[in-house]
Amino acid sequence: MLKGVPAILSPELLKVLCEMGHGDRICIGDGNFPGRATAQQGGCVFLRADGHGVPELLDAILQVMPLDAYVETPVMLMERMKCDLDMELPLWTRYEQIVVAHDERGAQAFGAYERFEFYRQAQRCFCIIQTSEQSQYANIILQKGIVK
Repeated sequence: MLKGVPAILSPELLKVLCEMGHGDRICIGDGNFPGRATAQQGGCVFLRADGHGVPELLDAILQVMPLDAYVETPVMLMERMKCDLDMELPLWTRYEQIVVAHDERGAQAFGAYERFEFYRQAQRCFCIIQTSEQSQYANIILQKGIVK
């Protein structure tokens, strides 16, 4: 156990976060995200976070990892498909609240990739975390900044 470190961050995840450098990215995937296959295709680290949702991991990670201040949108979501444009995504509001608590840019830190571009970008991440999140379009990519 460590003081001040969120208990949801496993030793393996803490190691990955420590090994990541400025500009490296981490993808937190929902329960439907093809995490293992995407990680294998890109040669990135694959971790499981069974029993956890994306918001809890997002908040815990942002407690110990700064977002990149040198890019316009260090937080990337997966755009909705045309057939899902009317779908409400309250989880995105929660993500915004979490980012606001950790980064002064708040909603301005967010961008989005088209679905298949998101998969391609996830392959280029340092690590992909597979969660048990059941919400759709819950996938998120974070770009690591520097500690000043």
